[in-house]
Amino acid sequence: MTTNLRVWPGNPHPLGARWDGEGVNFALYSEHATGVELCLFERPEDGEPSAVVAMPEATDHVWHCYLPDARPGMLYGYRVDGPYAPEQGLRFNRAKLLLDPYAFAITGTIRWSDELFGYRVGDPAGDRSIDERSSAANMPKCVIVDPAFTWGDDRPPRTPWNRTVIYETHVRGMTIQHPGVPERLRGTFLGLSSDAVIDHLLALGVTAVELMPVHHFVADRHLVDRGLTNYWGYNSIGFFAPHVGYATAGLGQQVSEFKSMVRALHRAGLEVILDVVYNHTGEGNELGPTLSFRGIDNPTYYRLDPEDPARYIDFTGTGNSLNLVHPRTVALIMDSLRYWVTDMHVDGFRFDLAPVLLRGLGDGRRSAFFEVVQQDPVLSQVKLIAEPWDVGPDGYQLGRFPPGWAEWNGAYRDCVRRYWRGDPGQLPELASRLAGSSDIFAPSGRRTYASVNFVTCHDGFTLEDLVSYEQRHNEANGEDNRDGAAENYSRNWGVEGPTSSVRIQRLRQRMKRNFLATLFLSQGVRMLLGGDELGRTQRGNNNAYCQDNEVSWFDWDRSPEDHELAAFVRRLARLVAEQPVLRRRDFFTGRPLGPEGPKDLTWLRPDGQEMQEEDWANPEARALGMLLWGKAADELDERGRRQVGDTLLVLLNADPRPVPFTLPRLDPPGHWVELLHTARPLRRAVPTGPISLPGQSLAVLRHGRE
Repeated sequence: MTTNLRVWPGNPHPLGARWDGEGVNFALYSEHATGVELCLFERPEDGEPSAVVAMPEATDHVWHCYLPDARPGMLYGYRVDGPYAPEQGLRFNRAKLLLDPYAFAITGTIRWSDELFGYRVGDPAGDRSIDERSSAANMPKCVIVDPAFTWGDDRPPRTPWNRTVIYETHVRGMTIQHPGVPERLRGTFLGLSSDAVIDHLLALGVTAVELMPVHHFVADRHLVDRGLTNYWGYNSIGFFAPHVGYATAGLGQQVSEFKSMVRALHRAGLEVILDVVYNHTGEGNELGPTLSFRGIDNPTYYRLDPEDPARYIDFTGTGNSLNLVHPRTVALIMDSLRYWVTDMHVDGFRFDLAPVLLRGLGDGRRSAFFEVVQQDPVLSQVKLIAEPWDVGPDGYQLGRFPPGWAEWNGAYRDCVRRYWRGDPGQLPELASRLAGSSDIFAPSGRRTYASVNFVTCHDGFTLEDLVSYEQRHNEANGEDNRDGAAENYSRNWGVEGPTSSVRIQRLRQRMKRNFLATLFLSQGVRMLLGGDELGRTQRGNNNAYCQDNEVSWFDWDRSPEDHELAAFVRRLARLVAEQPVLRRRDFFTGRPLGPEGPKDLTWLRPDGQEMQEEDWANPEARALGMLLWGKAADELDERGRRQVGDTLLVLLNADPRPVPFTLPRLDPPGHWVELLHTARPLRRAVPTGPISLPGQSLAVLRHGRE
């Protein structure tokens, strides 16, 4: 063990291990600790530290020291002394090596063993017992990182919200089988930034990639014991550290490789949005392992039951919830967010189970997280997206987030699915969803782009499975098919799963085009699930969180139908880019544009007349026309002039039977030209009389002067 290290007092700020070019300052917050030891290691697998430094100073509950001989690449962890009194919410155990909550890099994954738990696993006293065996050999180590990186002329694309098209994807799953990605880069940050992947994204017309969690995360023991893993990554343990599994090498390499990925994506004009999990950690409930926060200061970081502090309040379904009432926990999250923007150059965040970040405690105190974000000069300028539900009381908070925030619109997903499935009585809600969901977002003073519209996302069926399965098929997860949503508003159109029926195959392809066209023609932010354009299937698994295999990976060996579907997505993206009326910022008013002008938006019956109250009330009506007047666009060009596009007519028919549509006669007179049709190849000119819209299809027409 090294004993000749020089130890200076150091500073309590900033927290974490910071290399300043000469040495490293270490600072760790713990309000209830009685002592803290800094442990240094030679190798990630070492069980005995090469040096142990008793932190000599504590300023305002921050334990700190400065090691002038420390250098980047050095490995470290903490041991924290204090009472082991679960009944008081205190779970200190100095035998357990702990990860620094502010670590910028972590060497690898944990190696599961009973030594990782603060109590003796299997003891009749349960978590009231204490395990005094060292966990260091089974724990990854924190890495001191040199933050230097050549960003060059990197600039955030800053794509306006109303022009944003999001592509939700998984770093490993998208690239692990891509033939155009060098083999050594597959499954990594560098693989995602390879030319083959970027070319695919640009060809689709997306403007942003939303990455499923890339914070360092834990693979749950019960999954590892079954030969599975936490593939999705919603189990964070390091809020500053990129996940080492997505790097070509460890020992801090993941930081520079993540930055290289961002720089490459920015150079292509693509924004990077991170799916972040600040509602819980990977330590689980009171029977979970002691990896970091629990052993550093349990009551500071976690919400404990005030009637029984040995137990955790769980709004997440994972066993614990972070304590967003404590200012130090809020500061941790804010510091993490700012780090990813300022040091890692990301462009926004999607917050998993965002209502947890708002919840207070039973004594009336509430979290100030959203107020703190709104006043922050850095974070208030990036894209902020909430998943507006959790598993706690009144957990569905859609539409209740403050201005400046967008939200995943689950109401949009469910309505569009029910409509194309053929459910009765969907037209009134469908109209609102197509027009931007003003009923949900206008009351809070927000605009159309508060709604992130999606038909599929990582959580649930892929688009291929949405039209191929009516029941979940999650047996491979090992939970007796009880996990995942039971109601998916899906339809298999005749056969559960794959089929050789040409008729069913063609209908499924049309339904996929219907879903995609509806998504791109709706006001709001469009979000496409990665792989949907390739016909990606999870074989009916609607909760593939633990499937790091072909069930989840993208299959780049595409059929002719898959190529056609990707081309269809490209056409939709071009249509949105060319037609400003499809990307309004303000909600439609339903009023005339001028004293004698047409309405900015008109809903039409198949006979060409405007919808009336009795038409909306007809539960069997499944056909609808949406007339968008070109002058209703509200986007300004670089000179501040209002852009004017074409007048568009969107026709939707979820009925299995064809429906005759009478096309409206507009002033000035003109003719209609077909821009898009989900049931047949395009016909440029359209007859002036009624047209027949095939069953279960959608068409887009443009009005031109005669």
